[in-house]
Amino acid sequence: MPTVKITGQGLLAIALSVALLWGCLISERLMLRNAARRRVRVLHQIEQLQRRSHPAPFTRHPIVTVG
Repeated sequence: MPTVKITGQGLLAIALSVALLWGCLISERLMLRNAARRRVRVLHQIEQLQRRSHPAPFTRHPIVTVG
């Protein structure tokens, strides 16, 4: 003999809450995956820029004087 019954509105509210929770969890996973991909891409771009922009090592030329 049940003492409490869940109404149709209550079941609908629970179902919507669960769906919203799953939606949040899935979107969080997608955002984290996207952020990891962007981080890898940015680090790769930084490495490429560092390789390209290395200036030639400074060499000191001897001072030549006449006289």
